Amino acid sequence: MDLLHLFRSFTPLRNPIGFGAADFLELAFALLLGAFFLCRPWFTAFTTRFAHRAIPCMLLLALLPVALRLALLSQSPVPTPAGADDFSYVLLGDTLAHLRLSNPPHPFPQFFEAIFVLQQPTYSSIFPLGQGIILALGALLFGLPWAGVVLSVSALCALVYWMLRAWTTPTWALLGGLLAVVEFGPLSQWMNSYWGGAVSAVAGCLVFGSLPRLREAARPTCALLLGAGLGMQLLTRPFEFLLLFLSVGLVVVPVLKGLWKQQQLFRVVSFALCPLLAAAGLMLLQNKSVTGSWTTLPYMLSRYQYGVPATFTLQPNPVPHRTLTPEQELDYRAQSIIHGDGTDTLRTYVQRLFFRVRYYRFFFLPPLYLALVAFCFTLRGSRALWTAATPLIFALGTNFYPYFYPHYIAALTPLFLLMSVTGLRKIHELTIYGRPVGRDAAYLLATLCVAPFLFWYTVHLSGSDTLSEVLDYETWHYINYGDPEGRIATNQQLSRAPGKQLVFVHYGPQHRFHEWIHNAANIDAARVVWVHDLGPAENQKLIHYYPDRTVWLLEPDADPPTLQPYRARSPSSAGPFQSVNP
Repeated sequence: MDLLHLFRSFTPLRNPIGFGAADFLELAFALLLGAFFLCRPWFTAFTTRFAHRAIPCMLLLALLPVALRLALLSQSPVPTPAGADDFSYVLLGDTLAHLRLSNPPHPFPQFFEAIFVLQQPTYSSIFPLGQGIILALGALLFGLPWAGVVLSVSALCALVYWMLRAWTTPTWALLGGLLAVVEFGPLSQWMNSYWGGAVSAVAGCLVFGSLPRLREAARPTCALLLGAGLGMQLLTRPFEFLLLFLSVGLVVVPVLKGLWKQQQLFRVVSFALCPLLAAAGLMLLQNKSVTGSWTTLPYMLSRYQYGVPATFTLQPNPVPHRTLTPEQELDYRAQSIIHGDGTDTLRTYVQRLFFRVRYYRFFFLPPLYLALVAFCFTLRGSRALWTAATPLIFALGTNFYPYFYPHYIAALTPLFLLMSVTGLRKIHELTIYGRPVGRDAAYLLATLCVAPFLFWYTVHLSGSDTLSEVLDYETWHYINYGDPEGRIATNQQLSRAPGKQLVFVHYGPQHRFHEWIHNAANIDAARVVWVHDLGPAENQKLIHYYPDRTVWLLEPDADPPTLQPYRARSPSSAGPFQSVNP
């Protein structure tokens, strides 16, 4: 039977033997488990030998997520940036690819207002440099910002193995690397959007992989990698850098005391500080270039001007000091509601802390919940206790922010994988009356982690008009399929038009959070310029400014979005921005 016809039988019921979705899933799991246990002796012997070869293992883990994602390009092409976060990060990457930290303001900034983008004193993204550097690297090396995202995930999967080698045996480290491919590889949000997450996770690998090695031997290389990880985190998630630095201090301070006695303190600290100070210098340079102040983050200037991003829950809601577009006002009010009218109380803080536990599922496949239970029985000794305390520090610290996304705590990714493999190893060693009973259970749990990934990956790889029906059963995977918002069709229509284009975006009255205003770092040199529709009189100013461009009107809230040659409407059909009263 053709594989696509097999998938069609999931919903509604169309096969002669009466199988539904659950039956097919159970059959697939049974076949996979049967094949695995038949081949287990050979597989175990091979992986045990291979796991001790560090370089081949890291190469395999680096290439595997890249190859798997590239194989999906015919069905799930290069992700199209969508939404304010994506647009701002892509702008940051484009700016850095031009070897500058900011862009000069446009003469008509009112047309280019966008969420998470500054127009004054410079035209710049509000985000830190870390993810932008990766996007710029992809653009410079491959002409494609998304290539940088893929490279960051590739580095993450390889470095997970390297990090775990300092904590556990090579075999379990290799398993952790494979779990990273399954969880954060081709079907993950981190590989299929421009927000990132893998960069901060790589920083965590460098930090948590260096600490045990530094305790065993005070080598300058370990100190250098520790500083590089901290610097990368500073450039990616500045607030979470403080939490990571606090966690590292719990381990490093005792080590430094021992080094002081051995007269090695100065050399180790110097090597660690070099990359960290370089990262701090880059951050200060970005502050100065974007905001005009060495100490003012672009993030903070955006909060002052536009009221977003939201403040910590210990602070009152910010007040905008700039006229907002209707879309910016909507975002400001939404973030204010999430924040709440007042400041935190102990009750709301605790409620939010427990509510967010569910989102940690992003880092754990369901079979690993049992491994986490087993991990709790290993909490003896300072290393194990520190492994558990570090996520607690992050949970308590990030709970002061009203929003939560997994990439906020991405630096903990290698620790979560360490917990998983440690728990599986504990199950593997389980004995009852001297008889080893945990080995098969550990293999079973590991197989159950891989089996659903292989199933859904095969579904995506197959491609079919009925694919959307099957994907209704998918849960936490995040990969682009089709063109639900019409962005690809719109971009293709513009690409077929000769010359340069000017697109006036006219949002409908029910527009909600699906932003379309996004532009290159060098706006005037871009082939397509996206601007707000401010009404015929205002629009003429920009049309005269761009006399060599074909002018379009885009209505993204139509179903499907419509792109047609621009014809000026009556003044009442569109108007200037409405302001938020400060």
